[in-house]
Amino acid sequence: MYYKTYIITFVLFLNQFIFAQNDIEVLEPAYIKSIKLHARKINAVAPIIRLGEVLQFSFDDLEGDEKEYNYKLTHCTSNWEVSNINTNEFIDGFTEDTFREYENSFNTYQDYTHYELQLPNQNMRIKISGNYIISVLDEDEEVIFTRRFIVYQKKIDVGVSIHKARKISDLNEKQNIELVVNYSNIRINNPSKEIEVALYQNNDWNNVITNLKPQFFRGAQLIYKYDDKTTFFGGNEFLYFDTKDYRSATNNIRRVELKDIYETRLYVDEARTHKSYTYNPDINGGFFIRTINADNPKFEADYTKVHFIYKSDYTISEEEDIYVYGAFNNWQFTDENKLKHTTQNYYETDITLKQGFYNYTYVSLDKNNSINNILEGTHFQTENNYTLLVYYKKFGSKYDEIIGYGVGSSVNLQN
Repeated sequence: MYYKTYIITFVLFLNQFIFAQNDIEVLEPAYIKSIKLHARKINAVAPIIRLGEVLQFSFDDLEGDEKEYNYKLTHCTSNWEVSNINTNEFIDGFTEDTFREYENSFNTYQDYTHYELQLPNQNMRIKISGNYIISVLDEDEEVIFTRRFIVYQKKIDVGVSIHKARKISDLNEKQNIELVVNYSNIRINNPSKEIEVALYQNNDWNNVITNLKPQFFRGAQLIYKYDDKTTFFGGNEFLYFDTKDYRSATNNIRRVELKDIYETRLYVDEARTHKSYTYNPDINGGFFIRTINADNPKFEADYTKVHFIYKSDYTISEEEDIYVYGAFNNWQFTDENKLKHTTQNYYETDITLKQGFYNYTYVSLDKNNSINNILEGTHFQTENNYTLLVYYKKFGSKYDEIIGYGVGSSVNLQN
């Protein structure tokens, strides 16, 4: 593994969630793949750390020519706009730094260079909690792509519980989330105005509920117990495939063949819109890189072109596009993961992915950028993870800090 030794100079569902690309977010180009950003913990998948913990960041460049990439951080408000604070107020050390750790692929048909870093490191340390954007820049200081992450402090206690929907019409399709925020450990003068919460399903940045106000105040507790404002459609369990062994087809893979690179053809995915719920353990849309064909998947796992085929059980409107959807590309909508209508009700696309275990599903996006997940059905029994973030901006403060973090799973669904 190579290390650069020099330093640079200081310088949803039927309720139609709206997808909008934030101005400070940049989609990665087609040659950037396998972006991973998560806490450095066993089985960690979410880009969420407690202040002082370590964040692991990595990606592959399929052009494979050892480029010089830099990175910088941006602190954001609770609604992902740039905070009105100076860099030295949230960063100790360099305001911009370079990727010093990289490795060229070894014994693979697809050449690539693997880059990685950890935060904090000897040159950069995060000082405050909040929403953050990490930007990757090229030698010309152009932003190549960005990713969001969360830094929180545990100043308060929070509770997240998942229940069946209260409305009769929603019982079979939705899950209702109840929240409790206990701020008895700190003094908050005006909690109804100084506290904001954000509730995410399955770490999907597009699937979030915000702008919630507490229904009840019980001493130093804020109670969020809505009938409808904190409900999510349960959706369906994610589909999956595993390309850890390119020499043989495993579950859900029809065949594997070698051309310029490996090509993996999945079995046809038939729409589950009107099918009964079937329990199928998943990792809630996530993915992880692995291979049994080599020792170090970081730079020895190969890439394969995965062929997806979706068969709809109804005619898709010409106003909608269908996408393969999951954390493998940060829940984004790009030309690569958009399916093309081939014949009758069949839709297909190819996505180049590194060997590993992948969850995915299918969604549609209409011309108004509204996400519609009706394609795969929705059930109250579906296992989902929920993440609660509690923001605090006291009177006179210039930024939103995150003082509470909680998670819940519908495995423990309550009445």
